[in-house]
Amino acid sequence: MKLWEIAHSRTGDKGNISNISLIAYDIKDYPLLAEKVTVEAVKKHYKDIVKGKVVRYELPQLGAMNFVMYEALGGGVTRTLAQDMHGKSLSSYLLDMDIDV
Repeated sequence: MKLWEIAHSRTGDKGNISNISLIAYDIKDYPLLAEKVTVEAVKKHYKDIVKGKVVRYELPQLGAMNFVMYEALGGGVTRTLAQDMHGKSLSSYLLDMDIDV
């Protein structure tokens, strides 16, 4: 199953750090997200993009989690040669992640 089937996402940036939220459409799906979308799984999914650590913050009362990914934007907005300097497409990339159900 693709994450986009049960969740939506938003992203932000600060320097060379990308901040990606993952929010369940239905709070009943949050335990599945918490189980399957681990730091390790996210790090593996972004292995060619994120060079630093990944930290997950959980917000179960909202059915959401937030991933902070360091060294994720090619040096930051003023240094990167990437077309998506702010990394806005990184949230769509997360939603394309497969999880086993």
